[in-house]
Amino acid sequence: MITLPPGSTKPVPKFALFDLGFRPFFLGAGVFAVLSMAVWMAVYVFGWPLGTPVLSAVHWHAHEMIYGYGMAVIAGFLLTAVQNWTGLPTPHQGPLFALFSLWLVPRVLLLVEVPVGWAALFDLAFNLALVLAVGFPIIKAKRWKQLGVLAKVVLLGAGNALFYLGALGALAHGVGWGVYAGFYLIIALILTMGKRLVPFFIERGVGYSVQLGVVKAADVVGLGLFLPFFVFEVFLGNRTVAAFFAVLLFALHAWQWAGWHTQGIWKKPLLWGLYSAYGWVVVGFLLYALAGLGLISSLLAVHAFAVGGIGLMTLSMMARVTSGHGGRPVSCRSFIVFLSLLLVGSGAVVRVFLPLILPQFYLFWMLLAQTLWIVAFSLFLYVHWSTLFWKQISILG
Repeated sequence: MITLPPGSTKPVPKFALFDLGFRPFFLGAGVFAVLSMAVWMAVYVFGWPLGTPVLSAVHWHAHEMIYGYGMAVIAGFLLTAVQNWTGLPTPHQGPLFALFSLWLVPRVLLLVEVPVGWAALFDLAFNLALVLAVGFPIIKAKRWKQLGVLAKVVLLGAGNALFYLGALGALAHGVGWGVYAGFYLIIALILTMGKRLVPFFIERGVGYSVQLGVVKAADVVGLGLFLPFFVFEVFLGNRTVAAFFAVLLFALHAWQWAGWHTQGIWKKPLLWGLYSAYGWVVVGFLLYALAGLGLISSLLAVHAFAVGGIGLMTLSMMARVTSGHGGRPVSCRSFIVFLSLLLVGSGAVVRVFLPLILPQFYLFWMLLAQTLWIVAFSLFLYVHWSTLFWKQISILG
């Protein structure tokens, strides 16, 4: 038996899954990213039936990537960030377990043959509980600058309600409104948080002095352009007018994005991951404008936003937050992190651009993009699952 010298310490693992919001929700998001994409591959490529009596397979896939995967990442990030912003606690232990369960239950219910109303009950309860969990400390601490983020979480809950009203037959266009409202609200949230976090992390992560400007007026202009784009695209279905605003949004965000470039980001996977994700959102607006002119399929723009923008941004952010708050170096296992981000970025290229070049192999490109996504998030889980479950504490030997 080895005896430690008096006063020395040794690391002991402590179960920490429900200590802080990012832990269960990032773990849930990673597992769900793999499993839900595997189900979608089985349905779309191999023709397996989906056991959802009310929803089409396409609507299930869209809803679950937005309100399942996307909301899990948003919940994990905000529950952790709000605690840092305000100095006030967010749900942990039992309340966090309950909140996570409210997210998890509808993910299962939407895959089995039960009335969709049961899934709606749990899912909308989760949306409301998340708003309260995030909103209470923001308002109590008077962090009014964060109300824009809180408003987007409220609107995401409203979008989910529209979806379920449509699925239950109570609102004619509810399913489509809910899917696209949620989708573009997540894009809006990426733009809002990206403008804060991408230059912030780059300035502190490249290893040399660099100052990246953020023009405050661009926020006002961006919101003024995004709102009509959102309304014309989601609720009015006028893609010609929406395309006009998409061109302006492309120009604005491309100018801002280009100003954040510095050579050092390409040496740090998490930095170029965040930077590239914002760039994919920029590309998405350009492709949307081209689709509005009838030059390409609108699905290419949707997947530029979804795979390149949302996928790469959320994976980069989850990896960075998990490493930072988990007590491990941000560069830990950097090659695997690099590979996972590269796979998601490659999947975006495969899904968006290769169907334009070789459309006769469309189904193969779908299969390849889905496979790259599954492998990428499996690597994320391989690197981070133990950090999400456990934390190392030191005790006297």
